[in-house]
Amino acid sequence: MYEDKTLVCKDCGKEFVFTAGEQEFYAQKGLENEPLRCKECRDARKAKRRAERQYFTTVCCRCGGEAVVPFEPRGDRGVLCSNCLEEARRNGENI
Repeated sequence: MYEDKTLVCKDCGKEFVFTAGEQEFYAQKGLENEPLRCKECRDARKAKRRAERQYFTTVCCRCGGEAVVPFEPRGDRGVLCSNCLEEARRNGENI
């Protein structure tokens, strides 16, 4: 049903293949648009966004340890450190 397509990267201008398997994956996920960038340029954009992200340090509301989070904590809600968050998820708690 799907055939490999050759596309041109919006950023670097290189040709890349949008494989039949990738097209099927996109369809299963409900993604309608073809990728505009090659894998290398997509990865570079993701890495840049991660590097630009600001992190905040606060106190875990459960254990009192340090919690580093990618959002500015508000005083009206507690924040969990990564260990307590993982434990809460394992226990099926509604976080």
